[in-house]
Amino acid sequence: MSDHTRQAQASDEPQLTWTPEQRSIEFIPHEARHGRSRSLFTLWFGANMQVTTIATGALAVTVGLSLGWALLCIVLGNLIGAVFMALHSAQGPKLGIPQMIQSRAQFGYVGAVLPLVLALFMYFGFFATTDVQGGQALSRWIGISSVPATAVVSLLILVTAVFGYRLIHALQKWGSLLSGLAFLYLTVRLLGADGLSTAWQDTHASAGSFLLGLAIAATWQITYAPYVADYSRYLPERTSVRSVYWYTYSGSVIASCWMMAFGAVAAALSPHAFDGGSVTFVVHQAQGGYDLFYLVIILGIVGVNALNLYGIFMSTTTILTAVTSVHIGPRGRSALITAAAAIGTGVGLVAGSDFLGNFENFILLLTYFLIPWTAINLADFYLVRKETYDIAAIFDRAGRYGGIDPRTMTAYLVGVLTELPFVNSDFYTGPLVSHLGGADISWCVGLLTAAVTYLLLMRRFPERRGEVLAPYSR
Repeated sequence: MSDHTRQAQASDEPQLTWTPEQRSIEFIPHEARHGRSRSLFTLWFGANMQVTTIATGALAVTVGLSLGWALLCIVLGNLIGAVFMALHSAQGPKLGIPQMIQSRAQFGYVGAVLPLVLALFMYFGFFATTDVQGGQALSRWIGISSVPATAVVSLLILVTAVFGYRLIHALQKWGSLLSGLAFLYLTVRLLGADGLSTAWQDTHASAGSFLLGLAIAATWQITYAPYVADYSRYLPERTSVRSVYWYTYSGSVIASCWMMAFGAVAAALSPHAFDGGSVTFVVHQAQGGYDLFYLVIILGIVGVNALNLYGIFMSTTTILTAVTSVHIGPRGRSALITAAAAIGTGVGLVAGSDFLGNFENFILLLTYFLIPWTAINLADFYLVRKETYDIAAIFDRAGRYGGIDPRTMTAYLVGVLTELPFVNSDFYTGPLVSHLGGADISWCVGLLTAAVTYLLLMRRFPERRGEVLAPYSR
């Protein structure tokens, strides 16, 4: 009996909210499944009702769009990007395993380390960026320096991630209600500010700027893809795929569009609105009652950053079990989460300046590497293997998904390489960008080429390690 099987059988009763989660990357047995798909709405609504989303919306204006065009690209980008993240969410109840470990079926047991490492960088980037904002909020709220304030916020995030799945869902459930009410008030205040009518009259835009803003909004949604199924994997297998999809999609889109629009309006009203930090700007929209709004911001940051820390643990554990024979038990789980929180906090404290500029570059960087992965993963799940996987083989180094799958690696490389001519960023500009008026369409190109190449290769070479994909052998 494998370690993963023993772990799964060790505790088949659903854990209480205030009991630390015992499981990690293993399959969730059917008798331990619980919950309803509607919890995914509040989870993803709450995850996006926070200041980082607001800062992302401000980028749509800072890249050169007027308010009206910025709002349009925010809505369209989120509507498009959330399609992919919600399709990943629907995988959770069907497979009962974390999102990234499922990549072993496509990339191979060892080959999956590549997308896992990329996801790990993403989690640490978001954790560090968001953690600094939480520290700023607490520092300004209670009047202590930013370093101990950030450490306190990190500790709250750490505790949430250690308790895990149930506490994360519970925190987002009540956090989404509190933040929804708070930001409703702040939105009314913002829309009543002087100068809004003037901002609406400005209609300047270019195709390049619009497509860049669209890419930022779409990527915001797609960056959830590597861990979105982690929060639906405990749902009963009989849970409707359609309900999982729509609860995830609607919760994420509504909150993201709202908060990004908030940020875009703020940037249109004042180009220097976020010079003092997005936390300061948001709280100062309130007319008194600052304590409550600082609390809302901090709770929102703790909630969303617990997702990032939880993802760091999942990815690290999957990598370690792929390259070593180490077994991660409950104590090891807590130790890994603690170490990850310490590293992420340190990174955030060192790299906290020039927030908007650094964050824009970070978001764009993720686009180039996450799009090919998500295209391959979804093409495999819905079109190639059609939701049917050998779960035991995913945990078997010598099984049908063992080693490195050259078909997938080729498709992934094609996806990344075809993106390069269309990349428009501060650190690299592709040779075709100038012909497109500065537009960055690399994410569209990578999505299409990676998926098509993968499907063609799986049709041409349907057999590997004894597995024959019959529909693609005709």
